[in-house]
Amino acid sequence: MYSCGPTVYDYAHVGNLRAYVFTDILKRTLEYNDYEVDHTINFTDFGHLSDDGDHGEDKIMKGLRREGLPITLEAMRTLTDTYIKVFQEDIAALHIKPPTTWARASDYVTEQIALIQSLYEKGHIYETSDGWYFSIATFPAYGRLGNIDLTKLRTGARVDENLEKKHPADFAVWKKASLGWDSPWGTGFPGWHIECSAMAQATLGEQLDIHTGGIDHIHTHHNAEIAQSEAASGKPFARYWLHNEFLTIDDEKISKSAGTNLTLHTLQERGISPLSLRYWLLTAHYRTTVNLSFNALQAAQQSLERLQRHLYLELPETTSQPDAEIIQRCTAALNDDLDTPTVIALLWDTVRSTHLDDATKRSTILEIDTILDLNLSLTNTEGRAALGIIPPEEIPDSLQSRLQTRETARINRDWTIADQIRDELLQAGYILEDTAQGPILRHINRPVQLNSSHRATIAKPYDEHSIIDQ
Repeated sequence: MYSCGPTVYDYAHVGNLRAYVFTDILKRTLEYNDYEVDHTINFTDFGHLSDDGDHGEDKIMKGLRREGLPITLEAMRTLTDTYIKVFQEDIAALHIKPPTTWARASDYVTEQIALIQSLYEKGHIYETSDGWYFSIATFPAYGRLGNIDLTKLRTGARVDENLEKKHPADFAVWKKASLGWDSPWGTGFPGWHIECSAMAQATLGEQLDIHTGGIDHIHTHHNAEIAQSEAASGKPFARYWLHNEFLTIDDEKISKSAGTNLTLHTLQERGISPLSLRYWLLTAHYRTTVNLSFNALQAAQQSLERLQRHLYLELPETTSQPDAEIIQRCTAALNDDLDTPTVIALLWDTVRSTHLDDATKRSTILEIDTILDLNLSLTNTEGRAALGIIPPEEIPDSLQSRLQTRETARINRDWTIADQIRDELLQAGYILEDTAQGPILRHINRPVQLNSSHRATIAKPYDEHSIIDQ
Protein backbone atom coordinates (compact mmCIF):
# COMPACT_ATOMS: atom_id res chain seq x y z
CA MET A 1 0.00 0.00 0.00
CA TYR A 2 1.27 3.43 -1.01
CA SER A 3 -0.12 6.64 0.51
CA CYS A 4 0.62 10.06 -0.90
CA GLY A 5 2.35 11.98 1.87
CA PRO A 6 2.63 15.68 2.71
CA THR A 7 4.65 18.38 0.99
CA VAL A 8 6.79 19.37 3.95
CA TYR A 9 7.13 23.14 3.58
CA ASP A 10 4.74 23.96 6.44
CA TYR A 11 2.72 22.34 9.21
CA ALA A 12 0.13 19.80 8.08
CA HIS A 13 -3.44 21.00 8.58
CA VAL A 14 -6.23 18.82 9.92
CA GLY A 15 -7.51 18.21 6.39
CA ASN A 16 -4.16 16.66 5.51
CA LEU A 17 -4.25 14.58 8.67
CA ARG A 18 -7.67 13.15 7.86
CA ALA A 19 -6.04 11.21 5.00
CA TYR A 20 -3.75 9.36 7.40
CA VAL A 21 -6.45 8.56 9.97
CA PHE A 22 -8.37 6.97 7.08
CA THR A 23 -5.29 5.10 5.88
CA ASP A 24 -4.59 3.93 9.41
CA ILE A 25 -8.07 2.42 9.77
CA LEU A 26 -7.65 0.75 6.38
CA LYS A 27 -4.35 -0.78 7.45
CA ARG A 28 -5.67 -1.88 10.84
CA THR A 29 -8.70 -3.47 9.19
CA LEU A 30 -6.48 -5.40 6.79
CA GLU A 31 -4.28 -6.53 9.69
CA TYR A 32 -7.38 -7.56 11.68
CA ASN A 33 -8.21 -9.76 8.70
CA ASP A 34 -4.74 -11.36 8.99
CA TYR A 35 -3.04 -9.51 6.14
CA GLU A 36 0.54 -8.28 6.47
CA VAL A 37 0.71 -4.73 5.13
CA ASP A 38 3.87 -3.34 3.53
CA HIS A 39 3.17 0.39 3.58
CA THR A 40 4.98 3.45 2.21
CA ILE A 41 4.22 7.11 2.93
CA ASN A 42 6.32 9.67 1.07
CA PHE A 43 7.55 13.14 1.92
CA THR A 44 7.63 15.62 -0.96
CA ASP A 45 10.60 17.78 -0.07
CA PHE A 46 11.13 19.49 -3.44
CA GLY A 47 9.44 20.17 -6.75
CA HIS A 48 5.74 20.46 -5.80
CA LEU A 49 4.54 23.48 -7.75
CA SER A 50 1.51 25.45 -6.67
CA ASP A 51 -0.82 24.26 -9.45
CA ASP A 52 -1.50 21.04 -11.32
CA GLY A 53 -0.32 22.46 -14.63
CA ASP A 54 3.35 22.51 -13.55
CA HIS A 55 3.37 26.27 -13.13
CA GLY A 56 3.50 28.59 -10.16
CA GLU A 57 5.76 28.78 -7.16
CA ASP A 58 7.59 25.76 -5.81
CA LYS A 59 6.15 25.21 -2.34
CA ILE A 60 9.54 24.39 -0.81
CA MET A 61 10.96 27.63 -2.23
CA LYS A 62 7.99 29.44 -0.69
CA GLY A 63 8.91 27.89 2.66
CA LEU A 64 12.57 28.92 2.31
CA ARG A 65 11.61 32.53 1.66
CA ARG A 66 9.13 32.52 4.53
CA GLU A 67 11.82 31.27 6.93
CA GLY A 68 14.51 33.58 5.55
CA LEU A 69 16.70 30.68 4.42
CA PRO A 70 18.99 30.69 1.38
CA ILE A 71 17.84 29.02 -1.83
CA THR A 72 20.12 25.96 -1.69
CA LEU A 73 19.68 22.20 -1.57
CA GLU A 74 21.16 22.21 1.93
CA ALA A 75 18.63 24.77 3.16
CA MET A 76 15.82 22.76 1.57
CA ARG A 77 16.94 19.79 3.62
CA THR A 78 17.08 21.89 6.80
CA LEU A 79 13.60 23.33 6.23
CA THR A 80 11.97 20.03 5.40
CA ASP A 81 13.69 18.22 8.29
CA THR A 82 11.74 20.47 10.65
CA TYR A 83 8.33 19.82 9.14
CA ILE A 84 8.95 16.10 8.68
CA LYS A 85 9.67 15.84 12.40
CA VAL A 86 6.50 17.74 13.34
CA PHE A 87 4.38 15.65 10.93
CA GLN A 88 5.66 12.42 12.44
CA GLU A 89 4.88 13.75 15.92
CA ASP A 90 1.35 14.64 14.78
CA ILE A 91 0.94 11.13 13.39
CA ALA A 92 2.04 9.62 16.70
CA ALA A 93 -0.30 11.89 18.68
CA LEU A 94 -3.22 10.69 16.53
CA HIS A 95 -2.28 7.04 17.18
CA ILE A 96 -1.60 6.46 13.48
CA LYS A 97 0.74 3.54 12.93
CA PRO A 98 3.93 4.57 11.15
CA PRO A 99 4.43 3.04 7.69
CA THR A 100 6.94 0.35 6.90
CA THR A 101 8.87 2.99 4.93
CA TRP A 102 9.01 6.77 5.11
CA ALA A 103 10.19 7.68 1.59
CA ARG A 104 11.73 11.12 1.16
CA ALA A 105 11.68 12.36 -2.44
CA SER A 106 15.18 13.85 -2.36
CA ASP A 107 16.56 10.44 -1.33
CA TYR A 108 15.16 8.83 -4.49
CA VAL A 109 16.32 11.22 -7.23
CA THR A 110 18.44 8.49 -8.85
CA GLU A 111 15.35 6.26 -9.13
CA GLN A 112 13.30 9.16 -10.50
CA ILE A 113 15.89 9.88 -13.20
CA ALA A 114 15.96 6.19 -14.13
CA LEU A 115 12.17 6.16 -14.53
CA ILE A 116 12.28 9.28 -16.71
CA GLN A 117 15.03 7.66 -18.79
CA SER A 118 12.77 4.67 -19.41
CA LEU A 119 9.96 6.97 -20.55
CA TYR A 120 12.40 8.87 -22.78
CA GLU A 121 13.65 5.69 -24.45
CA LYS A 122 10.07 4.55 -25.12
CA GLY A 123 9.07 7.82 -26.73
CA HIS A 124 6.64 9.07 -24.08
CA ILE A 125 8.22 12.44 -23.30
CA TYR A 126 9.15 15.57 -25.25
CA GLU A 127 11.11 18.76 -24.57
CA THR A 128 9.88 22.32 -24.07
CA SER A 129 11.77 25.44 -23.06
CA ASP A 130 11.10 24.80 -19.35
CA GLY A 131 11.39 21.02 -19.12
CA TRP A 132 10.38 17.60 -20.37
CA TYR A 133 6.73 16.56 -20.48
CA PHE A 134 4.83 13.28 -20.67
CA SER A 135 2.62 13.16 -23.76
CA ILE A 136 -0.75 11.71 -22.77
CA ALA A 137 -1.37 10.96 -26.48
CA THR A 138 1.12 8.09 -26.08
CA PHE A 139 -1.02 6.56 -23.30
CA PRO A 140 -4.60 6.19 -24.58
CA ALA A 141 -5.93 5.07 -21.17
CA TYR A 142 -5.03 8.42 -19.57
CA GLY A 143 -7.88 9.74 -17.44
CA ARG A 144 -9.54 6.40 -16.73
CA LEU A 145 -9.28 7.02 -12.96
CA GLY A 146 -12.28 9.18 -12.19
CA ASN A 147 -13.50 8.90 -15.80
CA ILE A 148 -11.89 12.18 -16.81
CA ASP A 149 -13.36 13.52 -20.07
CA LEU A 150 -10.30 14.92 -21.83
CA THR A 151 -12.44 16.47 -24.57
CA LYS A 152 -13.82 18.86 -21.98
CA LEU A 153 -10.46 19.75 -20.47
CA ARG A 154 -9.63 23.37 -21.08
CA THR A 155 -6.69 25.48 -20.05
CA GLY A 156 -7.56 27.54 -17.01
CA ALA A 157 -9.64 24.92 -15.16
CA ARG A 158 -7.13 22.63 -13.48
CA VAL A 159 -4.15 23.70 -15.63
CA ASP A 160 -2.52 26.98 -16.59
CA GLU A 161 -1.72 27.92 -20.17
CA ASN A 162 1.50 26.54 -21.66
CA LEU A 163 1.51 26.95 -25.43
CA GLU A 164 4.43 24.57 -25.84
CA LYS A 165 2.49 21.61 -24.45
CA LYS A 166 0.99 19.29 -27.05
CA HIS A 167 -2.09 18.79 -24.86
CA PRO A 168 -3.24 20.79 -21.81
CA ALA A 169 -3.09 17.59 -19.68
CA ASP A 170 0.53 16.77 -20.54
CA PHE A 171 2.57 16.94 -17.33
CA ALA A 172 6.19 17.62 -16.44
CA VAL A 173 8.55 14.78 -15.62
CA TRP A 174 11.64 17.04 -15.49
CA LYS A 175 11.80 20.79 -14.87
CA LYS A 176 14.83 22.78 -15.98
CA ALA A 177 16.32 24.96 -13.24
CA SER A 178 19.64 26.39 -12.11
CA LEU A 179 19.13 24.72 -8.71
CA GLY A 180 18.74 20.97 -8.60
CA TRP A 181 20.39 17.78 -9.77
CA ASP A 182 22.35 16.84 -12.88
CA SER A 183 20.62 14.59 -15.42
CA PRO A 184 20.74 13.64 -19.11
CA TRP A 185 18.32 16.56 -19.64
CA GLY A 186 20.43 19.15 -17.84
CA THR A 187 20.27 20.57 -14.34
CA GLY A 188 16.87 20.68 -12.67
CA PHE A 189 14.51 18.51 -10.69
CA PRO A 190 11.99 15.71 -11.32
CA GLY A 191 8.31 16.58 -11.56
CA TRP A 192 6.02 16.05 -8.57
CA HIS A 193 4.13 13.16 -10.16
CA ILE A 194 7.25 11.20 -11.12
CA GLU A 195 8.45 11.35 -7.51
CA CYS A 196 5.58 9.19 -6.24
CA SER A 197 5.82 6.62 -9.03
CA ALA A 198 9.55 6.18 -8.47
CA MET A 199 9.27 5.95 -4.68
CA ALA A 200 6.37 3.48 -4.89
CA GLN A 201 8.30 1.24 -7.28
CA ALA A 202 11.52 1.51 -5.29
CA THR A 203 9.90 0.54 -1.99
CA LEU A 204 7.00 -1.72 -3.05
CA GLY A 205 7.68 -2.91 -6.60
CA GLU A 206 6.14 -2.11 -9.97
CA GLN A 207 2.65 -3.24 -8.94
CA LEU A 208 0.71 -2.15 -5.85
CA ASP A 209 -2.32 -3.66 -4.20
CA ILE A 210 -3.67 -0.34 -2.87
CA HIS A 211 -2.89 3.33 -3.47
CA THR A 212 -4.50 5.99 -1.24
CA GLY A 213 -4.74 9.75 -1.20
CA GLY A 214 -7.06 12.71 -1.00
CA ILE A 215 -9.87 13.10 -3.52
CA ASP A 216 -8.07 16.14 -4.98
CA HIS A 217 -5.30 13.82 -6.21
CA ILE A 218 -7.54 11.90 -8.60
CA HIS A 219 -7.81 14.32 -11.50
CA THR A 220 -4.16 15.02 -12.21
CA HIS A 221 -1.66 13.51 -9.77
CA HIS A 222 -2.97 9.96 -9.69
CA ASN A 223 -3.81 9.80 -13.39
CA ALA A 224 -0.27 11.00 -14.05
CA GLU A 225 1.13 8.30 -11.76
CA ILE A 226 -0.84 5.63 -13.61
CA ALA A 227 0.24 6.87 -17.03
CA GLN A 228 3.96 7.15 -16.37
CA SER A 229 4.18 3.98 -14.25
CA GLU A 230 2.31 1.77 -16.71
CA ALA A 231 4.00 3.33 -19.75
CA ALA A 232 7.38 2.46 -18.25
CA SER A 233 6.62 -1.02 -16.88
CA GLY A 234 3.86 -2.26 -19.19
CA LYS A 235 2.03 -3.56 -16.11
CA PRO A 236 -1.05 -2.36 -14.19
CA PHE A 237 0.18 0.02 -11.49
CA ALA A 238 -2.36 -0.33 -8.65
CA ARG A 239 -5.28 -2.73 -8.21
CA TYR A 240 -7.34 -0.45 -5.95
CA TRP A 241 -7.46 3.31 -5.50
CA LEU A 242 -9.05 4.69 -2.31
CA HIS A 243 -9.56 8.41 -1.71
CA ASN A 244 -10.82 10.36 1.27
CA GLU A 245 -13.09 13.37 0.87
CA PHE A 246 -12.35 16.93 1.94
CA LEU A 247 -12.54 18.29 5.45
CA THR A 248 -13.93 21.81 5.45
CA ILE A 249 -14.12 24.63 7.98
CA ASP A 250 -17.44 26.47 7.98
CA ASP A 251 -18.18 24.76 4.65
CA GLU A 252 -15.04 26.09 2.99
CA LYS A 253 -12.17 23.91 1.81
CA ILE A 254 -9.10 24.11 4.01
CA SER A 255 -6.35 25.85 2.08
CA LYS A 256 -2.92 27.00 3.18
CA SER A 257 -2.77 29.48 0.32
CA ALA A 258 -6.07 31.01 1.44
CA GLY A 259 -4.89 31.16 5.04
CA THR A 260 -7.61 28.90 6.40
CA ASN A 261 -5.37 26.03 7.48
CA LEU A 262 -5.89 24.67 10.99
CA THR A 263 -3.21 22.54 12.61
CA LEU A 264 -3.26 19.92 15.33
CA HIS A 265 -1.24 22.34 17.45
CA THR A 266 -3.99 24.96 17.13
CA LEU A 267 -6.60 22.45 18.30
CA GLN A 268 -4.44 21.53 21.28
CA GLU A 269 -4.12 25.19 22.21
CA ARG A 270 -7.91 25.29 22.28
CA GLY A 271 -8.03 22.29 24.62
CA ILE A 272 -8.92 19.65 22.00
CA SER A 273 -6.90 16.45 22.33
CA PRO A 274 -5.56 14.68 19.21
CA LEU A 275 -7.60 11.58 20.04
CA SER A 276 -10.76 13.68 20.16
CA LEU A 277 -10.03 14.71 16.58
CA ARG A 278 -9.48 11.05 15.69
CA TYR A 279 -12.77 10.08 17.34
CA TRP A 280 -14.62 12.87 15.51
CA LEU A 281 -13.18 11.83 12.15
CA LEU A 282 -14.22 8.22 12.72
CA THR A 283 -17.83 9.25 13.31
CA ALA A 284 -18.04 10.09 9.57
CA HIS A 285 -17.34 7.87 6.58
CA TYR A 286 -14.01 8.64 4.92
CA ARG A 287 -15.76 9.30 1.59
CA THR A 288 -18.06 11.91 3.14
CA THR A 289 -17.19 15.61 3.25
CA VAL A 290 -17.12 16.73 6.88
CA ASN A 291 -17.38 20.28 8.21
CA LEU A 292 -15.25 21.03 11.23
CA SER A 293 -16.28 23.31 14.07
CA PHE A 294 -14.99 23.66 17.62
CA ASN A 295 -18.45 22.84 18.92
CA ALA A 296 -18.34 19.53 17.06
CA LEU A 297 -14.85 18.78 18.37
CA GLN A 298 -15.83 19.65 21.94
CA ALA A 299 -18.83 17.35 21.66
CA ALA A 300 -16.55 14.59 20.35
CA GLN A 301 -14.16 15.17 23.23
CA GLN A 302 -16.99 14.94 25.74
CA SER A 303 -18.21 11.70 24.13
CA LEU A 304 -14.75 10.19 24.20
CA GLU A 305 -14.27 11.16 27.84
CA ARG A 306 -17.67 9.68 28.73
CA LEU A 307 -16.57 6.46 27.07
CA GLN A 308 -13.27 6.52 28.94
CA ARG A 309 -14.96 7.26 32.27
CA HIS A 310 -17.35 4.36 31.73
CA LEU A 311 -14.48 2.02 31.05
CA TYR A 312 -12.13 3.19 33.80
CA LEU A 313 -14.57 4.14 36.53
CA GLU A 314 -17.59 1.91 36.10
CA LEU A 315 -16.31 -1.40 34.74
CA PRO A 316 -14.05 -3.77 36.68
CA GLU A 317 -10.68 -4.72 35.25
CA THR A 318 -11.74 -8.34 34.88
CA THR A 319 -12.38 -9.47 31.31
CA SER A 320 -13.95 -12.39 29.52
CA GLN A 321 -14.58 -13.23 25.86
CA PRO A 322 -15.88 -10.34 23.72
CA ASP A 323 -19.49 -10.58 22.60
CA ALA A 324 -19.28 -12.57 19.35
CA GLU A 325 -22.31 -10.95 17.70
CA ILE A 326 -21.13 -7.38 18.28
CA ILE A 327 -17.62 -8.17 17.07
CA GLN A 328 -19.01 -9.89 13.97
CA ARG A 329 -21.12 -6.81 13.20
CA CYS A 330 -18.12 -4.51 13.72
CA THR A 331 -15.95 -6.62 11.44
CA ALA A 332 -18.66 -6.69 8.77
CA ALA A 333 -18.98 -2.90 8.94
CA LEU A 334 -15.24 -2.35 8.63
CA ASN A 335 -14.97 -4.82 5.77
CA ASP A 336 -17.79 -2.95 4.01
CA ASP A 337 -15.71 0.02 2.86
CA LEU A 338 -14.51 0.99 6.35
CA ASP A 339 -17.88 1.91 7.84
CA THR A 340 -16.47 3.47 11.01
CA PRO A 341 -19.69 5.36 11.93
CA THR A 342 -21.43 2.01 12.38
CA VAL A 343 -18.54 0.75 14.50
CA ILE A 344 -18.74 3.83 16.74
CA ALA A 345 -22.49 3.23 17.11
CA LEU A 346 -21.85 -0.41 18.05
CA LEU A 347 -19.29 0.74 20.61
CA TRP A 348 -21.96 2.84 22.31
CA ASP A 349 -24.50 0.02 22.01
CA THR A 350 -22.04 -2.06 24.02
CA VAL A 351 -21.72 0.65 26.68
CA ARG A 352 -25.51 0.95 27.03
CA SER A 353 -26.24 -2.78 26.84
CA THR A 354 -28.38 -4.21 29.63
CA HIS A 355 -27.85 -7.86 28.71
CA LEU A 356 -24.04 -7.95 28.73
CA ASP A 357 -22.20 -8.43 32.01
CA ASP A 358 -19.47 -5.96 32.91
CA ALA A 359 -16.57 -8.26 32.07
CA THR A 360 -18.00 -8.98 28.61
CA LYS A 361 -18.64 -5.28 28.06
CA ARG A 362 -15.06 -4.43 28.89
CA SER A 363 -13.65 -7.16 26.66
CA THR A 364 -15.88 -6.16 23.75
CA ILE A 365 -14.94 -2.48 24.04
CA LEU A 366 -11.24 -3.31 24.14
CA GLU A 367 -11.55 -5.65 21.14
CA ILE A 368 -13.20 -2.92 19.08
CA ASP A 369 -10.47 -0.54 20.16
CA THR A 370 -7.77 -2.76 18.68
CA ILE A 371 -8.84 -1.19 15.38
CA LEU A 372 -10.17 2.23 16.42
CA ASP A 373 -7.27 2.81 18.87
CA LEU A 374 -8.85 5.51 21.01
CA ASN A 375 -6.45 4.74 23.85
CA LEU A 376 -8.91 2.53 25.73
CA SER A 377 -6.52 -0.35 26.32
CA LEU A 378 -5.23 1.08 29.60
CA THR A 379 -5.54 -0.27 33.10
CA ASN A 380 -8.04 1.52 35.30
CA THR A 381 -5.17 3.30 37.07
CA GLU A 382 -3.65 4.46 33.77
CA GLY A 383 -7.07 5.42 32.49
CA ARG A 384 -7.77 7.59 35.50
CA ALA A 385 -4.43 9.34 34.97
CA ALA A 386 -5.26 9.91 31.29
CA LEU A 387 -8.52 11.56 32.33
CA GLY A 388 -6.69 13.82 34.78
CA ILE A 389 -8.30 12.16 37.81
CA ILE A 390 -6.40 12.88 41.02
CA PRO A 391 -5.85 9.83 43.24
CA PRO A 392 -7.32 10.38 46.74
CA GLU A 393 -3.89 10.22 48.38
CA GLU A 394 -2.63 13.03 46.11
CA ILE A 395 -5.48 15.49 46.76
CA PRO A 396 -4.03 18.54 48.53
CA ASP A 397 -4.89 18.88 52.21
CA SER A 398 -6.45 22.27 51.53
CA LEU A 399 -9.07 20.54 49.37
CA GLN A 400 -9.66 17.49 51.55
CA SER A 401 -11.65 19.40 54.15
CA ARG A 402 -13.82 21.03 51.49
CA LEU A 403 -14.51 17.62 49.94
CA GLN A 404 -15.46 16.21 53.36
CA THR A 405 -17.76 19.17 54.01
CA ARG A 406 -19.41 18.69 50.64
CA GLU A 407 -19.86 14.96 51.18
CA THR A 408 -21.56 15.68 54.52
CA ALA A 409 -23.81 18.26 52.84
CA ARG A 410 -24.65 15.81 50.07
CA ILE A 411 -25.55 13.05 52.56
CA ASN A 412 -27.76 15.56 54.38
CA ARG A 413 -29.28 16.59 51.02
CA ASP A 414 -28.06 20.16 51.53
CA TRP A 415 -27.70 20.79 47.80
CA THR A 416 -27.02 24.50 48.21
CA ILE A 417 -23.79 23.89 50.15
CA ALA A 418 -22.86 20.90 47.95
CA ASP A 419 -23.26 22.91 44.73
CA GLN A 420 -21.46 25.91 46.22
CA ILE A 421 -18.39 23.82 47.05
CA ARG A 422 -18.44 22.21 43.62
CA ASP A 423 -18.49 25.68 42.04
CA GLU A 424 -15.58 26.78 44.27
CA LEU A 425 -13.56 23.80 43.09
CA LEU A 426 -14.42 24.56 39.47
CA GLN A 427 -13.15 28.11 39.86
CA ALA A 428 -9.97 26.72 41.39
CA GLY A 429 -9.40 24.52 38.32
CA TYR A 430 -10.94 21.22 39.42
CA ILE A 431 -13.97 19.23 38.32
CA LEU A 432 -15.81 17.28 41.00
CA GLU A 433 -17.85 14.34 39.72
CA ASP A 434 -20.11 12.01 41.65
CA THR A 435 -19.74 8.41 40.46
CA ALA A 436 -20.95 5.00 41.58
CA GLN A 437 -17.58 4.59 43.31
CA GLY A 438 -17.88 7.93 45.11
CA PRO A 439 -16.78 11.47 44.22
CA ILE A 440 -13.71 11.97 42.06
CA LEU A 441 -11.65 15.09 41.48
CA ARG A 442 -9.91 15.88 38.23
CA HIS A 443 -8.05 18.77 36.64
CA ILE A 444 -9.76 21.07 34.17
CA ASN A 445 -6.55 22.22 32.55
CA ARG A 446 -4.61 19.04 32.05
CA PRO A 447 -1.27 19.90 30.42
CA VAL A 448 -1.44 19.51 26.64
CA GLN A 449 1.20 17.10 25.31
CA LEU A 450 2.42 19.31 22.48
CA ASN A 451 4.89 18.27 19.81
CA SER A 452 8.39 19.02 20.97
CA SER A 453 8.92 21.24 17.92
CA HIS A 454 6.16 23.58 19.08
CA ARG A 455 6.38 26.01 21.94
CA ALA A 456 4.83 24.82 25.18
CA THR A 457 1.34 25.96 26.08
CA ILE A 458 -1.47 25.05 28.41
CA ALA A 459 -4.92 24.24 27.08
CA LYS A 460 -7.62 26.85 27.46
CA PRO A 461 -10.58 25.55 29.45
CA TYR A 462 -13.74 24.72 27.56
CA ASP A 463 -17.25 24.39 28.90
CA GLU A 464 -16.95 21.57 31.43
CA HIS A 465 -20.46 22.06 32.84
CA SER A 466 -21.98 20.01 30.05
CA ILE A 467 -19.67 17.13 30.94
CA ILE A 468 -20.64 17.35 34.60
CA ASP A 469 -24.33 17.41 33.72
CA GLN A 470 -23.95 14.28 31.63
